Order: sequence, then C-alpha cells, then structure tokens
Amino acid sequence: MTNKQLKAVDFFCSGGGMSSGMANAGIKILAGIDYDITCKDTYEANIKGAEFIHANVFNYQEEELQKQLNLQKNDDNLILIGCSPCQYWSIINTDRNKSSESKSLLIEFRRFVEYFNPGYVVVENVPGVIRKKEESGLEDFILWLESNGYKVHHGIHNVMEYGVPQSRRRLTLIANRVNSNVLEPIKYKGKIKTVFDTIGEHNGFPKVEAGHKDETDFMHTVAGLKQINIDRLNLTEKDGGSRMSYAHDENLAPDCHKNDITNFKDTYGRMWWHRPSPTITTKFFSISNGRFAHPEENRAISIREGAVLQTFPKNYKFKATSIANAARMIGNAVPPKYAASIAKAIIKNHTNAI
Repeated sequence: MTNKQLKAVDFFCSGGGMSSGMANAGIKILAGIDYDITCKDTYEANIKGAEFIHANVFNYQEEELQKQLNLQKNDDNLILIGCSPCQYWSIINTDRNKSSESKSLLIEFRRFVEYFNPGYVVVENVPGVIRKKEESGLEDFILWLESNGYKVHHGIHNVMEYGVPQSRRRLTLIANRVNSNVLEPIKYKGKIKTVFDTIGEHNGFPKVEAGHKDETDFMHTVAGLKQINIDRLNLTEKDGGSRMSYAHDENLAPDCHKNDITNFKDTYGRMWWHRPSPTITTKFFSISNGRFAHPEENRAISIREGAVLQTFPKNYKFKATSIANAARMIGNAVPPKYAASIAKAIIKNHTNAI
C-alpha cells in the first residue's frame, strides 16, 4: 500500500452530513453524488474541494465515475460511501409504492464497489434494512464483500453513543480489505449529550415565535402554526409534555387520535431538556409529525435547531429553496459527528496498516 491520504466518494450525499464529518476527521472528499439537484448549492458551499455530481445512480455507469474523478481500481486509499435514502425500509413509511425505488439503491451502489474494489466501504441506513437483509440486498452484499477479502462489521448503533444529542438507531456497515481488522465506529467517551447541551438561549438560540423567519445564514426559521396548535401547546407541559394533556378535550384532541389516544403519543409533544432529542426526521419542523415541539416555547424547533441536533456546525450553510427542502437535507443526513466516528476508525486502521 502506498502512503497516501484517504479519499472518499459519497453516494446519495444529500446536503453533505457524511462528507462533512469525514472531512472534519481528515479524509479528503472527492465528490458527492445525488439525484436531487437542490442539494448542489448546499453541498458545494460546505464541502470544500469536492465536486457535486448530479446523477441518477440507476443510470450512472462505473466507467463514467472513473473518468470523471480519475479513480483507480483496487485503490487501498479509496472509500466508497453509500447512505441511500431509507424511506422504503423505515418503520414510519406509509407509502411504500412512492418510495419503492429506494429499496434497490444498495444494489446499485454495490455495482460501484464491485467495479472499483476500494480499500474501504461504508453503508449507513435505517434498521429496517438489516431486518429485511435478503430483500434489501444487504445479505448478498455482505457475502460478496466477505468472499472478496473484506472484513465486515455490520450492526445497529445509536448515534447518541457517539457524541450526537439525539436518539437515532442506524444500521452501519464498515468493510475493510487492507488488513484483517474488523472496524467499528469509535464511541464518544464523554457524557451523553442532551437537548439542553445543544439548543436554548444559553446556546445562542434566542426565543422566537411560531412563524419566525430568519433571513440570515443562521436560519433560526420556524414553521407557522394554526391557532388550534398554539392552543394545544399552551396546555402541553414544559420539558417533555405530550398531547395527553388535552387528550380528552373534544375541541383540541386531534381527530386521528380521538378513538385511540394511546397511539403515536409523541406527536405534538415537547422535547425533554435533559435527554437526547428524538430522531430528527425530514418532518422535524412540524409538531404533528413527532415530538418536535421546543421544550419551553410554543413552537416547533427551528431549522437551525434541527441541524445542530444532527451535529451540523452552526455556520453550516443550507442553500435551501424552502423550509421543507432544508429539513429534508437535515433529516436525511448522517450526523456529522457520527460520520467522524466512522472516519476515525478507518483512519486509525489505515495508519497502522501502512
């Protein structure tokens, strides 16, 4: 193996969460690939020196990527990363037809791994992929990796154990063929980070109301609320309160929960200050989609609050076309600090292997 800097290509890069964490840990990001052109400006504004490749992986060919980035086959210093959109395998997905194409993205990513035979492979996705290993293509992929000399770790990890102030369980696969070591993300040695450690006035987030628009790059922008939702939050206890506070109020209880008040109790709920946040989804700006209300203020968390709970830096620039567009990039992202924990494991292994 030649002593060269590790470099990576980030498939399904979205707004750059994985790329950001990897780069901060010391890995050179060559490019991010995504079909969503609205991610381009955000990715290029933050991942310096990397190219954004707008491509549909179903039509994109291995030879095209090789030529575009001047990649070599069998490069021990190359990392291929595949963190494909996970709607099909998510337990909260309600429209599998709409997201059925996403079930095959891992299989498409595998084409590039087989072609380039990189030193390392990283995959991150929802736990549903491992529960349906055969259908998702994960089982065959692991067998192929192992039969081609890779040492493979795959398992479910909660990112709160890696310095992220959020409970977020994810499948993580790290495959290494430069030596015989099985690599796992490196855990954070400090205390579990919480919402209180991350947002609030004491962390530079001024109090604002629902519907607040922040035209600066800080994007402390908050979705608006109908009066009925403001009334609901007025009755919801601070610091972890739920919609159970008004579950028996005919005027305030959501129609979809009147017949069964015990289901989806987190919807319309407040975050707890001294716990990690719930999983930041692409709908975190809406209180009806989870426990996404601020612990004290009568509003959903802002775009920037969602971003920092995902461990994006406060100065990360989201060049979004709308609140929903920004939230999609944030919610789909691999938390940068978790990405860094994966990168550090690879860097440590690579340094010892040279």
